Amino acid sequence: MTRPLVIFTDTTDLSQEPAARLLREAGYATAHLELPTSPGPDAVVPREHLDAVAAVVGYARITADVLAQLPSLHLLATSSVGTDMIDADAAAARGVKIVTLAGVATEEVAAHALTLLLAAERSLLRSLQLVRSGEWTDEATARLQTPRRLSSLTLGLVGLGRIGGRLAEIARPSFGRVLAFDPYAKEAPDGVELVDSLEDLLRASDSLSLHLPLTAESRGIIDAAALALLPAGAVVVNVSRAGLVDVAAIQAALASGALRTYAADVLDGEPPHPSDAMRTDPGTLITPHTAWWSDAALAGYEAQPAHNIIAELGAPADPTWSPS
Repeated sequence: MTRPLVIFTDTTDLSQEPAARLLREAGYATAHLELPTSPGPDAVVPREHLDAVAAVVGYARITADVLAQLPSLHLLATSSVGTDMIDADAAAARGVKIVTLAGVATEEVAAHALTLLLAAERSLLRSLQLVRSGEWTDEATARLQTPRRLSSLTLGLVGLGRIGGRLAEIARPSFGRVLAFDPYAKEAPDGVELVDSLEDLLRASDSLSLHLPLTAESRGIIDAAALALLPAGAVVVNVSRAGLVDVAAIQAALASGALRTYAADVLDGEPPHPSDAMRTDPGTLITPHTAWWSDAALAGYEAQPAHNIIAELGAPADPTWSPS
C-alpha cells in the first residue's frame, strides 16, 4: 500500500523532524515544501505532492488556489494558535478541517503578557539602559515616568479565552481590579469582572491586554477612536496579532503622551524590516515573537501537529486502518 502523504508547507523556526518522525512511524510519507509566506502570486504545488491528505502549516499562505491544487487534502494542522494565513472559507467549502495548537503555550504567553505589563509600568528597559550608560537614581527619577502603584490600577482584558483567562488569574493579586470584555464568555475567573462592551472596558483600563484572534471583525479593533477612550497614560499590551492595532494610531498616541507604553510580542510583516519605527520608538517595548517559548512549549509545538493529524485521520501503520 502506498503511504498517504503529509506535506510540511514551509520552514519555520521550529524543527520539523519530531512531527515528521511521528508521522512516518504512524505510516505516513512526508515531504517538505516552501510555499510563499507573503502576499504575492499563488504557489504552484509540485506535481508529486498533489495527492497530500494533510498539511502541517507554519506561516505559508494557504489560499483558495493552493487548496484547489490539493484535491485529496482532508486536514490542515497548524504550528500555531492562529489561522489567519489560511483562507478558512475556501477550506470549509472543500471540506478541509483546520486543527490548531490551542493550549500548547497558554502558560507561557500569559506569563509573557504579565512580564510586559510589569516591565512597562516599571520602565524596566529604560532603567536598564540608564544603568548600562553609567547613570543611577538621580538620572532615573529625573528622566523616567514615575511608576504607578499596581494596586491602584485597573487591568482590562480584551478576550477571556485560555490565555486571557490565565493572565487574569496570575495578574489579579497585583492589580486593583481586573475587568474583561468577551462577548462569548459566560463566566469569569474569581475576582474578574465582565463588562458589557469594549467601550466600557477601554474607559476603565489603565492597562489593556489583547487576547483575541485576528479576524475581519477584530482587525484594527484598537484604532484611534479606541485609544482615545483609554485613561491618559495607559499601557497597551499585545501578545496576540499585530493586525489588532492601528500602528499609526499607536504611534500618534505615544507621541502625544496619551499612551504611556505599547508593549508587544508581534509586529507587522514578521520579521519586521530593520527600519520599522516600532522597533526603536522610545514608547514601545517589543519582544521578538517569543511569548510562546519554553522548553515544554517548544516540544509541544514541534510534535503536536503530527499528533493532531494522527488523531483526526488515524495511523496507516495500524492494520485496522482504512482510508477515509
